[in-house]
Parts: sequence; C-alpha cells; structure tokens
Amino acid sequence: MEEAIVGSSWGVFIGVSVLLFGFGAFMTGQAMAENWRPMPQLLPYTILLAAGARFFTYALFDGTLLSLSGFVLTWVVLLAIAAAAYRATKARRMVVQYPWLYERSGLFTWREKAAP
Repeated sequence: MEEAIVGSSWGVFIGVSVLLFGFGAFMTGQAMAENWRPMPQLLPYTILLAAGARFFTYALFDGTLLSLSGFVLTWVVLLAIAAAAYRATKARRMVVQYPWLYERSGLFTWREKAAP
C-alpha cells in the first residue's frame, strides 16, 4: 500500500525526500529570498529537486522511478519547505535591511513600525 503512494517505503521517502532533498529545498528558499527573487521562481527549482529525489530513490533504494503520486507528494513537501524558508528569510531581510520601517511580528511576517 505505501509503495503505491510514495513509490518506496516511508523510511526511504523521509530519508531521501524530506531530509536530504529537504535540506536542498531549504537552502534554495533561503537563496531565493536573499537575492530578492520572486516566490513563484521556487516552482521550477522544486520540480527539479523532486525529480532528483525520485531518481535517488530509484537508483539507490530500488523505488519506482515513474510514480506520479510519489513525485507529486515529494514536490509538495519540497515546495512547502522551500516556501517556509523563503518567507522566514524574507521577513528577516526586511527587518534587517529596513529597521526604520519594519519590525518582526512573527516568524514569517513583519509589520510597519508605528509612527513615533
């Protein structure tokens, strides 16, 4: 049952897709935010990361290479990790670069400072 969904075992999926390629997605999200790139540019990069994760799963752990549900699940997880890293980094950059305009209001958000 689980192999039909993720194209391998859940342990391999978590190890390869979430941990190994998740780190790559995290770094991709940070790099995109640090260079002020728009968030939609994460889409093609995470698609490439998901394809790489599927290939590693196939080549190293005898998983199913052309598992559509496995690819989509991997892509959604990597996109979520990259988007969270992007948003957290963007919030930090806004506050650090424009301290007279903005203050942190959460991990992923910032707000305008109140007028003195």
